[in-house]
Amino acid sequence: MDSQIKYKTPHLHDLSTQEIVELQKRTSSELNLPCHFSDKMKLGELAPEMAVIPTGLFEMGSNNDEFGHYKEEYPQHYIQIKKPFAIGRYTITADDFEIFRKDTEWHLRPELLWAKGKEPVMNIRLADMQLYLKWLSEQTGEVYRLPTEAEWEYSARAGTSTAFHFGETTSCKEVHFDSTAPYEEARQKKRWFIPKCFPMPKAIPVGSKPANSWGLHEVHGNVWEFTSTQWKDSHINNNRDGSNNVISSNPWYVTKGGSWFDPAVLARSAARKKRLDDEMDTNLGFRVVREL
Repeated sequence: MDSQIKYKTPHLHDLSTQEIVELQKRTSSELNLPCHFSDKMKLGELAPEMAVIPTGLFEMGSNNDEFGHYKEEYPQHYIQIKKPFAIGRYTITADDFEIFRKDTEWHLRPELLWAKGKEPVMNIRLADMQLYLKWLSEQTGEVYRLPTEAEWEYSARAGTSTAFHFGETTSCKEVHFDSTAPYEEARQKKRWFIPKCFPMPKAIPVGSKPANSWGLHEVHGNVWEFTSTQWKDSHINNNRDGSNNVISSNPWYVTKGGSWFDPAVLARSAARKKRLDDEMDTNLGFRVVREL
């Protein structure tokens, strides 16, 4: 990235959807990059597809006016993203991880369930994710890493302040969550209802659900996504530039996005869940950031 470029940080909540899209286009043009791009690896393969994320000011977290709000999402606070970055349009897939596995002879444990094709990679530890990121950085000559919690939420919201990037409510048409625990029916306190989607107890291929204004798919539901942020029980004293507060000797990390296994309320942009650094699960994956 050209260090001489001076980026403005507009208040994204004041912008229209079209202005949010144009902001991404303008930032990409300044960086001489398309809005969506893939780096080429030394192996000749393409790296995961990324989306350019512009700078801006946004309000992170939720208050108790939002249905599904948990105290861990409080207090709402402003974050100023001062430097653009790129983030994966999708979570890392089994296909993505297979390129790494073959090149490094990373051991696939046969007793564990494993994703296929464009399904999100699963049943890997945070340490395995870091190995993948180190390998991807070496393959491309660029810096790849996990997003911070603030970067993740900023990217997922794409300028919105609603519970989901497409509005205040959702259904299983837009988000892959546990269809027996929908959002609107819970908000209306309906005791009986017929699920609008057939229950599917596994992750679906990436790109199956609508993208947000910056081109990111499945930021709501499908699989929880690891961030590089260590867990705290609230947002009190968070850094206001989107960087992490360093907490020594804390094995718990923030995951975002919700999953196919969880109720819709946990798929909100503000929702967060703590997971252990050595935890593996069939509803737990990751999305990557590439520095610009």
